[in-house]
Amino acid sequence: FMFKNAIVQSVLGFVFSRMTTPVHALASSSVIGKGSSPSTTTSTVTIIGFGSLMSETSSRTTFPNLENFRLARVLGYRRIFRHPAPIFFERGIANVDTLEVSSLSAEPAGPDCGFVVAVFDVPQPTPSEMKAFIKREEEFDLVEAGFTELDGGKEGVGLLCAASTDEKFIETWGQERFDVGYRAYGIETIWGWGADIRPCAVYLRHCVLAVSKEGVDSRAKESFLDETFLADRETRLRDYLEASPHVLTTEPPASLVERYSG
Repeated sequence: FMFKNAIVQSVLGFVFSRMTTPVHALASSSVIGKGSSPSTTTSTVTIIGFGSLMSETSSRTTFPNLENFRLARVLGYRRIFRHPAPIFFERGIANVDTLEVSSLSAEPAGPDCGFVVAVFDVPQPTPSEMKAFIKREEEFDLVEAGFTELDGGKEGVGLLCAASTDEKFIETWGQERFDVGYRAYGIETIWGWGADIRPCAVYLRHCVLAVSKEGVDSRAKESFLDETFLADRETRLRDYLEASPHVLTTEPPASLVERYSG
């Protein structure tokens, strides 16, 4: 599909050096493009991952030259399974019958709410890398968020995939993209779900495997299990997995084994 209007091209030049407002807002911002160009690269961009991006292998599919992959903590956000991702339907790993279609997002929460994340740096990202990242995270608001590294306590700022709205998705990508990515599968909303939506099993298994790998700091796994919530904002992921043992035995199709195996 074609990117709508010049939104992505505008973001490419601007996102490298400043990300104080969501991508959707940047698309109409009067400052986009001033002093920058989609054809140029600039200094390091820092990415905050809390789902599949906690897998360094998965992160490198978009940013093969990433550096300094480390753990940090983000405050003021809740990690939550509350929305479906179009790529789950396109790849055939969503189960519409059981509503196991949800991906992760981060939504604003109280100052005491937070979770462990993976943080990595992308030195001089190319326009194609940033375009792939924006497309990969198409349903989110990409916002600037602070973090504190677990080892050493160094503070920093990176790009975080935050919850958005159906209206912003359509504004950015167009009604056709919404119809193709969601309505074609019987899904009428991205961000308007109640407590009935459940995690996509293949995706959730992938995330659990990523934080369970040998050599991964145990704090990442403990946080993922205890500081990740279902859409009711009460059920912890650890409790859901105990009640849903099928999740960790739900393997991806053969063509997606490398992509969804932690």
